[in-house]
Amino acid sequence: MSNNEIVQKLWNLCDVLRDDGINYSDYVTELVLLLFIKMEYENAEAGILNEHKLPAGCRWPSLRDQSGLNLLNHYRQMLLDLGKDADPLIAAIYADAQTRLREPRHLEQLIKSLDAIDWFSAQKDGLGDLYEGLLEKNASETKSGAGQYFTPRPLIDSIIRCIKPQAGEVIQDPAAGTAGFLIAADTYIKSETDDLYDLDEKAQRFQRNNAFVGMELVPGTRRLSLMNCLLHGMEGDDEGVVHLGNTLGLPGTQLPKADLILANPPFGTAKGGGGPTRDDFTYKTSNKQLAFLQHIYRSLKPGGRAAIVLPDNVLFEAGVGTEIRRDLMHKCNLHTILRLPTGIFYAQGVKTNVLFFTRGSATDPRQEENCTENVWVYDLRTNMPSFGKRTPFGPQHLKSFERVYGENADGTSPRTEGEWSFGAEQIDVAESDENQGFWATFRSAAGAASPVTGSAIPRVTPSISVGSRTTTASMLPTCLSLTC
Repeated sequence: MSNNEIVQKLWNLCDVLRDDGINYSDYVTELVLLLFIKMEYENAEAGILNEHKLPAGCRWPSLRDQSGLNLLNHYRQMLLDLGKDADPLIAAIYADAQTRLREPRHLEQLIKSLDAIDWFSAQKDGLGDLYEGLLEKNASETKSGAGQYFTPRPLIDSIIRCIKPQAGEVIQDPAAGTAGFLIAADTYIKSETDDLYDLDEKAQRFQRNNAFVGMELVPGTRRLSLMNCLLHGMEGDDEGVVHLGNTLGLPGTQLPKADLILANPPFGTAKGGGGPTRDDFTYKTSNKQLAFLQHIYRSLKPGGRAAIVLPDNVLFEAGVGTEIRRDLMHKCNLHTILRLPTGIFYAQGVKTNVLFFTRGSATDPRQEENCTENVWVYDLRTNMPSFGKRTPFGPQHLKSFERVYGENADGTSPRTEGEWSFGAEQIDVAESDENQGFWATFRSAAGAASPVTGSAIPRVTPSISVGSRTTTASMLPTCLSLTC
């Protein structure tokens, strides 16, 4: 039985939850409270999980051996006890956990169904991957409202292959969600180090406990991320890999400087007084993505790398948006922008991009000014199909981008013509409003009074090279120089 088949079986159990009056948005939270107990048992029995085991009386056999009202009462007490467990990570996972199940027969049905799944087949790919597949299934169901914190796995994996996380690096996600970026980085490092066996004991311990750190504002989402990390062998510190808190508030100042930051900040503008409260930000804004962008480039170590998913409005917004983009291009080498197709996120119609940058310039990681000289833009949006359930977005759509991105994780590989990219000296910018706005924002951020002449701010002015998958020359602004 494949993981996809098992995920579908798990998702079908939500019918049982619906019969007990549980809301669609609570399906996965209710299911994983029980599922994690089962997965912990299977991992412990297989010798995969040696630490952070559940205490006696709170393990899977104690549920399986009871029935009726005794079972439901025992399960409720179990959740309370786990929330007060001596192991801080287990206590964090089950903090304030409670079941909304009211019928003992429904709980019995769930337990029997979970016992009937072919867990031996699931173990081959790892229970963590199975758990993550369930989260992805939940995110794809628009009624669940979960897509807001889920980044499509093909995109995450492509970013990871480009930016190449390394053992020994501190890797941060300040908007962790269900920890997809952190787990993908850990998986990549394990694939490069023979599942960490190439590292000495001290380095292995660093990878398990100190290499990854994230922050998540929503307690329920953080619960999912902690389970996800633990099932993938990522333990973190006493608070786990993902800490509970607001990155744009005081807790965000406690996150360590990082060698690599990966993030997909939440969409939207803070309202009702819930905006960023950090007093260390130079530029005050209620736009959460712009605030996260400030946090990210300020939190990188010299030479540190970042890849961040941002909507178009962050590239276009005037005023403080221009100031933040200018500061970014001053302090960092913004070397690559990937324009993503519409429909790959579960918030319909959102136009997004991935910004790749490194702290410092291409030649000096400690440089603090004029760090961006060239911005290379890859257009994966123009003439692409509308993605969705019928036309899923997959790894094949990103292969050409990865090929021309090159081998260097810091974006310094020579960018040449490829199957979907073009390297002509100069091609006129299309006259569409979107393209004009897109390039105008970089003229503004660079401080250029005009694309040809002017003297707004004396600095190195970035040029923009565009690799695109379209074959229409009028749509390919391949090399647009911004001269101050």
